[in-house]
Amino acid sequence: MLTFVPVEQIAEYEKYEGSEINKVKEILAYEVTALVHGKEEAQKALDASKAVFSMGVSDENMPTTEIGTDLFTDGKIAVADLLVATKLAPSKGEARRLIQQGGVTVDDEKISDTFASLDEADFDKGHVIIRKGKKVFHKAVLKK
Repeated sequence: MLTFVPVEQIAEYEKYEGSEINKVKEILAYEVTALVHGKEEAQKALDASKAVFSMGVSDENMPTTEIGTDLFTDGKIAVADLLVATKLAPSKGEARRLIQQGGVTVDDEKISDTFASLDEADFDKGHVIIRKGKKVFHKAVLKK
């Protein structure tokens, strides 16, 4: 295991069950993130995960990508292109598969059409929130 948490403490964690396990996961995720990225980034990640999973969606610490109007064609951007631009999907094909399987939501609206697109009016508040699956949230900000 990649952590400096004492072995005795990990042995104690092994006894946990049910919802107690989530607290252990949080602790271990923080420790590993701190080792790899530093304590400041680990704290940011912890705050973001708490905001998303405990208190509802807060976009304050959410991963963010700025997209330019150059990605728009005739004032629209395909959701698949948006997924690729935000790196939520490695390719348009993978983005379409995610959409077909019901794994993509934009501003709390499930996307089921693989050719769905957003227009600039959808960015009136300055951004859209994309959810991939149940736990991955991303904010796409329109840079004008």
